Amino acid sequence: MNKRPMRVLSVLSVLPAAVLAAGVALAPAASAAANPYERGPAPTDRSIVAAEGAFEFETIDVPAGSGAGFNQGTIYAPTDTGQGTFGAIAVSPGFVSPEGWISWYGPRLASRGFVVMTIETNTLFDQPAARGDQLLAALDYLVGADSPVRDRVDPGRLAVMGHSMGGGGTLEAASERTGLRAAVPLAPWNLNSDWGDVRTPTMILGAQNDFIAANALHSEPFYEGLTAAPEKAYAEIGNTGHMSFNTPNDTIAKYTIAWMKRYVDDDTRYERFLCPAPADDPALVEYRDTCPGS
Repeated sequence: MNKRPMRVLSVLSVLPAAVLAAGVALAPAASAAANPYERGPAPTDRSIVAAEGAFEFETIDVPAGSGAGFNQGTIYAPTDTGQGTFGAIAVSPGFVSPEGWISWYGPRLASRGFVVMTIETNTLFDQPAARGDQLLAALDYLVGADSPVRDRVDPGRLAVMGHSMGGGGTLEAASERTGLRAAVPLAPWNLNSDWGDVRTPTMILGAQNDFIAANALHSEPFYEGLTAAPEKAYAEIGNTGHMSFNTPNDTIAKYTIAWMKRYVDDDTRYERFLCPAPADDPALVEYRDTCPGS
C-alpha cells in the first residue's frame, strides 16, 4: 500500500534542485501575472470591517486653488508602493454638507490600498451635476502634473463615490466618463433616474429610514435605470437614515470596500461579500444584484 507514494518521492528526489527551485519561484509570479492589481492580504469577515486595513497611509491637504474645477480637499495615500501603483477614488459630500462629514472614508479606503481624495464642493448648495464635474476634476488633479501623489496613482483605475447629492453626482460622473472602473452612490439624490449611459460597475447603498432621498423615489429607480452597467447592486441597510453615511459604519464600509476592491483592483477575493447575494447579512433589509463575475 505504501509503494505508490514512495515512487512519487523517488521521482522527485532525482529531479535537479534547480528545477524545483525554479518551480517554487515561478508560482508567486504566475499568481501576480493573473492579477497585477491585487493589493494587500486576502480579506476576512473581521478585516473588511476593521477601522483600518493593512496599508499605512499619509494625509495631504489640498488647498483651494491647487487644481481646476474643484474647491479644496484632502488626499489619503498609501505610503508603501512596493506592490505598485494604486487605484484612486474621489468622494463628494452631500447638499449643505462639509467635506469633514465624509472624511471617514479616506482612512478606510486608503488603508486597503487606494489613493482617496475627499473634496469640499465649490459651494454647499451645488447640485448633483456640478458635484459630478467636481469629482472628475479631483480625479484629473490626482493624475495630473501638479499632484503630490501622481506617481502612486494608476490613471487607468479611477472611481467615484459620494453621499446624497454627492451620490447623485457620482452617477453624473459615471454617466459622463464611462471609463471609470467603479461607482458607489450613497443614499443618492437626483431628479434624473435614467442612467442608461453609465457603463461603470455601480453599487447603490440606500438607508431603510431615508426620508430625504427616499429609496422608492431615488435609489431603487436609479438601480433599475442602470440598464447598461456591466454589473450593478443595490443594498438597503436596516435601521439607518439619510445622514447615517456621514459617520463610521461597518456595514457601509464593508460593501464599499468590497465593491471598490472587486472592480478597481479586479480582486476576486472580495467577490464572496457580493455574490451570491448576502442573504444572511442581518444588517441588510434588501439586496439586489447582477451577481459580479457571473
